Formats: sequence, C-alpha cells, structure tokens
Amino acid sequence: MRVASDEIVVAVGPGLVADAGLLAEIADREFTRLGVNGTVVHARDAAHLFSSVRERDVAVVLPGPGEDVRASIGQPLGPSVVVWVDIDRVDGATHIHGRGIAGLTWGIRHAVHRARHPAIQRITYGPSPEQWADLYLPTAGTAIVTDAIATTATAPTRAAADEAVPVVALIHGGYWRSIWAADLMEELCEDLARRGFAVWNLEYRRPDRHGWAATTADIATGLATLTTLPTVTGQGAATPVALDLDRIVVAGHSAGGQLALRAAADGSRMALAVSLAGVLDLVQGDRRKLSAGAVAAALGRTSAPAGPSATSAQPGDEDPYAASSPLHRLPLGTPQLIVQGRDDDLDLVDFARRHAALARQAGDDVTYLEQPGDHFDVITPAAPIWQATVKAIADALT
Repeated sequence: MRVASDEIVVAVGPGLVADAGLLAEIADREFTRLGVNGTVVHARDAAHLFSSVRERDVAVVLPGPGEDVRASIGQPLGPSVVVWVDIDRVDGATHIHGRGIAGLTWGIRHAVHRARHPAIQRITYGPSPEQWADLYLPTAGTAIVTDAIATTATAPTRAAADEAVPVVALIHGGYWRSIWAADLMEELCEDLARRGFAVWNLEYRRPDRHGWAATTADIATGLATLTTLPTVTGQGAATPVALDLDRIVVAGHSAGGQLALRAAADGSRMALAVSLAGVLDLVQGDRRKLSAGAVAAALGRTSAPAGPSATSAQPGDEDPYAASSPLHRLPLGTPQLIVQGRDDDLDLVDFARRHAALARQAGDDVTYLEQPGDHFDVITPAAPIWQATVKAIADALT
C-alpha cells in the first residue's frame, strides 16, 4: 500500500516536554525520506488530539503526560495505523518508548511501514506480548535478487507450492534492552522480501524485564516455531508458499548477532548464521564496559574475575558467559558470515576479527566481510555493506 499524501499526522499531546521546532525537523526529514506528506499537530487538549488523529489514515501519537490521552494508548482511534511513541521510558510498555526525541524517527518509519505492508502475518509463540514474529513472504518471486535496492512497494508475485523459498530470520539488537524492538529491522524485512526471501522478524523478551534465561529460551522457541510453518498462505492470497527449511539463515544485529550465533551453537536449525556488527565476545564486552555495562546488566553478573576485587558467580553456578559468548562456544558447527562496518565501535571490530580468525582455527566455515560503514549501515538497505552482505547470503544458499 502506498500511503496517500497528506494522510499522516504526528499528534503531540498537551504538556509534552520537547522543542516544537526540533519535532518538526525530525518529522519533515522522515516525511521526505519516506516519500510521504504529513502534518505535525500540537494538540491543545485531548479532544483536539483525538479529532486530529481521526482525520488521517495513519497517525503517530506522542501522548505526553496527560492521563486523558494516555488512557487511550493501545485503543482504536479511527485510523488504520496508529503508532504510539513515548520519548521517556515507560515501565512495561510494549509500544515505542524510551528512545528520547529520536523515538519520533522510529515511530514515523514504523507507521509508514505498517501502512504499506498491511498483510504481514504476526505469529505468536508464547503468552507474553513480546513473544511473536512477523512473517513476510517474497514480493519478487522465488528468484533471489542480489542487486536490487529497496524502492516503493510493488504488488507481490507469489511462489507456487512446490517452489520452496529460503528464509531469513532476523533478530534485532539494542544491547538486550527493552526500549529497542523488532521495528529496528523492518526496512531490512522489506528489502529481503523484495529480493525473493521469506523473512521471520523475531521479537523476544529482553533480560532487563524478564531475565537472561527468558531471552535465550525465546530465541530458541521463536526459531523452532518457524520450522513448523513449511507452507503458508501468500499475503492476502490463497496460493500457498512453501518455506525451504533447509535454507534458513539466522541473522542478528548487534546484540542480536550474539543471540543468532549462540542459537547456532545450541543447535537451532539453520544453514547459515550471520552476525551484523555482533557482540561476539561477551567476556571482553563486559570487561570493557561496552554500552555502559550492557553485558553484565543483561546476563545478571560480571564475567569471570580479572582481579581479586571483581564480582563473579557463587561456586557451582552455571557460567552464562561460557554458554552465551559466541567466541567462547567455538566451533559452532554452522557456516557463519561475520559482517562488520569499519567505522563502528572499535571494540566490535576487534570482536568480529578475532571471532572470525578463531572460528576458522576451530574448523568452522567462516566468511568475514568488513567494509566501510557504521553500526547501522549493516541494516540499511541502500548501504553498500548491506548490499554486499545480501549477495554473500545468496551465494551461500546457492
């Protein structure tokens, strides 16, 4: 679906603490980037906000502090797509929250994506609102296209039932923190589906709310659920699409790279494990206090002590670092593609290079791809490093 012009509204709730000019700059930039027109409305009160939203087909709502607006979070407001964005962190929230002013950027992208792809199939694999995956079916036939750059969505071409298509399962990053979610990977989903892949965009419980065991269990269960779907109905059509379960690629970005490669070590079904700027050495990631101590916060403790004053587990405790750090699980026994932007955090560059070298020494089949690019270029469809990545994925499958 192409979003019609002047149908998108960014509705700012009364009392929101943010510079109005900056919000307008962010919105205008995203409207231009996505090829849509939109309006920013600063609501006087709740009634003004709701009336502004009802006039559009797609809305992004920054509710602000007022309870009269916040009581409607998650409720139907009229438009076909409503995305809620809190710039502050909100305990227990399942909408976009806690990303600061930049959350508006992600909210607009998510809203436009949802409007353009209404037939995405959401499949749950557990009772938590965070246990689901979005399934995208190919929109470019079954032939794998390696030189296409994502453009405006086109009508899908469906595969015949006997033409099984490869699947890319995506695991988002965000340093295992619940403010980051599967919407980070949506542009990649669209790009991969247009190239002829089925895509499984996996959400999971993050350890800051649920603990490390829940996170690792969800990755295993979410990937296993994919293998129970050998045929699915095409987007809005009766023609079935067969998923090629012998050509599953599991690709994770940042913290998701660690989760993808750990899943490979644990025996999840996949033909190729892909790390996109992954956190592959958790021991050094902890000792170097990567992202303000994100590793220890996720795993619930520090790594094995480097000195007499370091905190470690009690005797007899299972070491989550030994179980979870891809570099310390080698050999993984699965072909790997390690992708790293040269302009990323230098610690991540170090982890990627050392992992690739040690994996080869351990006997794993490893392709190492390092090119210019930052932490997000590896998941940006137009970036050269992503285009090289998707070609390497296709080459590995064929």
